[in-house]
Amino acid sequence: MTTLPSNQIAYLTALRQDLHRQPEVSGDEVETAKRITRELTALGADRIWQGLGGHGVAAEFTGRAPGPTVLLRSELDGLPIREINDIPHASQIDGKGHLCGHDGHMATLMGVAMRLATRPARGRVILLFQPAEETGAGAQAVIEDPQWPQIRPDYAFAYHNVPGLPLGEIGLRSGPANCASRGMQILFTGKSSHAAAPEDGLSPGPAMATLMMALPALSQGTIADTDFALATLTHANLGEPAFGIAPADGELRVTLRTMTNEGMDRLIEAATAQVTAARGDLTLDIHWHDVFRGVVNDTDATDIARHVAHDLGHEVNEMPTPMRWSEDFGRIGDDGAKATMLYVGAGTDMPQLHNPDYDFPDALLPVVIDQFAGIVDRLLGLPDT
Repeated sequence: MTTLPSNQIAYLTALRQDLHRQPEVSGDEVETAKRITRELTALGADRIWQGLGGHGVAAEFTGRAPGPTVLLRSELDGLPIREINDIPHASQIDGKGHLCGHDGHMATLMGVAMRLATRPARGRVILLFQPAEETGAGAQAVIEDPQWPQIRPDYAFAYHNVPGLPLGEIGLRSGPANCASRGMQILFTGKSSHAAAPEDGLSPGPAMATLMMALPALSQGTIADTDFALATLTHANLGEPAFGIAPADGELRVTLRTMTNEGMDRLIEAATAQVTAARGDLTLDIHWHDVFRGVVNDTDATDIARHVAHDLGHEVNEMPTPMRWSEDFGRIGDDGAKATMLYVGAGTDMPQLHNPDYDFPDALLPVVIDQFAGIVDRLLGLPDT
């Protein structure tokens, strides 16, 4: 496959910026999915699945001979964050923004679809536009969808742009690559009383004060350590904003993060034990949110991506440590595909992901389109012998 001509890159840039103007958050990606479906139809996809795991869309491009299935994944969802950029394509939806670059990831896959006008020699390519990545729910919902067995890949690849790394640098890592994480919501119920007689009530305050120190103290090591654990207090609420009432109710939210899924099991056990020990006579409810399993990159798939990057002359960063942030792409590897995630530099002077002034760098589009198309060529470009 050859590099896309400038007019197609210009079209993809305009598409990316259109998507940026109209972000939809996790689970609400209705119009985004419709736009993606129209684009894929116009590009001649051999088959399109809709409604995957919610609003997910997948397209098949079939090779000329039997062979493996290679899946490339992007995300549909934006974030509930107000954008502050003063740019022509800034978000037009108040309080929502494509501030993680999923608009660019979608445009990248559309570029691969353009390249697939010349079908691979064998096998098939699936382009998956996944819903609800930001909440950790989307990949699992897609896998549990009744349509998934028609799609299930042998190989799967995804990427995330990474501000702070040189533009176009390809970061690769076999083994643990993104941390497991989950949100722990702890709800306490006691008994209110007059503030003049707090002893006649049951306040969650002492238990919460203890846990606000004890839970973060479960953190250990650095991201370079296999037993790395991080517990981050993110929210606390106690009682009513009043002076005459000793409180009855309280809430804590803590994000748990580990390098491995096994480490997460241990951290959950330790955190739950701390909460149970502190509860006293309070009624206690624990709920789990935004559950991400760790991403573990397959060695063979990572080697394929490395060979392609070198062949294309891309700068390769052999990452010594995983990313601390989480990604739900690991679910596809858990499902049996040889899967790997690439980490592509978005520029050293870029705002960080989820910052209100972040914007995906359009100069990255041809770099990753060539990388993904090269992976397809390497896996499906030669007929079986």
